[in-house]
Amino acid sequence: MVERCLYQPVTIGSLKLPGNLFLAPVAGYTDWVFRSLCIEQGADLTFTELISAEALVRSPAGRQGAAKALDFGKTGDLLRRAINDSLYAVQLFGADPELMYQAACLLAPLKPDIVDINAGCPVPKVIKAGAGAALTREPARLGKITAAVARASAEALGNAPVTVKIRSGWDSASLTFHEAAWAAVENGAAMVTLHPRTRAQGYSGKSAWTQIADLASRLPVPVAGSGDLFSPEDAREMLRETGCAAVMFARGAIGNPFIFSTARALLTLGGYTAPDPVERIAAGLRHLELLAAGLGERGACLEMRKHFHAYTKTLYHGPGLPGGAALRDKLAHAETIAQYRAILGAWQA
Repeated sequence: MVERCLYQPVTIGSLKLPGNLFLAPVAGYTDWVFRSLCIEQGADLTFTELISAEALVRSPAGRQGAAKALDFGKTGDLLRRAINDSLYAVQLFGADPELMYQAACLLAPLKPDIVDINAGCPVPKVIKAGAGAALTREPARLGKITAAVARASAEALGNAPVTVKIRSGWDSASLTFHEAAWAAVENGAAMVTLHPRTRAQGYSGKSAWTQIADLASRLPVPVAGSGDLFSPEDAREMLRETGCAAVMFARGAIGNPFIFSTARALLTLGGYTAPDPVERIAAGLRHLELLAAGLGERGACLEMRKHFHAYTKTLYHGPGLPGGAALRDKLAHAETIAQYRAILGAWQA
C-alpha cells in the first residue's frame, strides 16, 4: 500500500494554505522576529503570542475606537506582524463573549487573516480569569465566545476564519474535548487544534495522540494536532497515526526554526539534513540583530538569553552542542551584541 503524501494543503474556511506545518502561539517566544525566522524556514502558518482581549479593549485604541487610534499600548508589541507574513493569525484569550467580540473588532485595521481563540493555556493567571483551559469546563461558554468572535469577523474582519485551540479537558476525570470542539464548530470555528493533555497535566506526561485521531475522524473541519512534536519524525508519526490535517509545533520549534524545513524535507523527500551547530548559532545571532532593531540593543540582549539557551540545547533527540553547558552559562551574562559575538566566536574557534 502506498502511503499518502503527508505534506498537504489545508483549507481553513476561505483560506487555502499550501502546506500543513504550523507554528503554535507560545507566550514569551513567538514574537514577530521568531515567527519571521520560522516562515523563512517554511512554516505554512504562524500565530502571535496569546493576546488578552481585556488588554486590547482597555488600550488607547479600545477607549478611542480603532478607527481613530492604533495605539494598543504594550499589547501592540505582541501584535506586530512578521516582516514576511503572507498570512497573519492573531490568538485572543478571554472569558467574556462580549469582550472577545469587542477585542476582535479592534483588530480590523490590522487585517488579520485568522483569529484564533485560546481555550488551552494552563497558566494560572489565565485560568484564574476563566479563560484558556478553564473553558474546557464550560463548552457552552466556549461556544458563545466562538459565536461572538465569528460575529466580529463577519462585521469587521471580512469574514476572516475563526479557529480554536483546546486541551483534552480539565483533568483525567473530565475529558471534554469532544464537547468543546463541537461547541466551537457549531458556532463558527473553521479549524480546531487539539493539544491532547489536560489542564492538570500542564506540559508533563505524554500527550494522547489517539484523542487527535478520534477528533479528526469526527469533525467536519480540519483538526490540527499539537503535543510532543520535537523532531521531523515526530511530525511524520503524528500525521500517520492520527490523520490530522496539520501539525502545530510549539516547544519543539523554540531555538529551532529549522524544524519546518527539515520536517518538510522528510515528508516530501523522505530524508533531511539536520542543521549543524554553526548554522544554529548564525540563526541565533540573526534573531538577536532583528530583535535589537525593534527593542533596542539592551532589551534584545536580555530577551535573547532564553532564546540562546534553546539554540544551544539538544536537537532532534540527538546530542547538544559541544561544550553547550559552559557556553549557555556565559551567554546568560551577555549584555551587548558585541559580547554575544565574542562569546560565540570563542566557542566556534
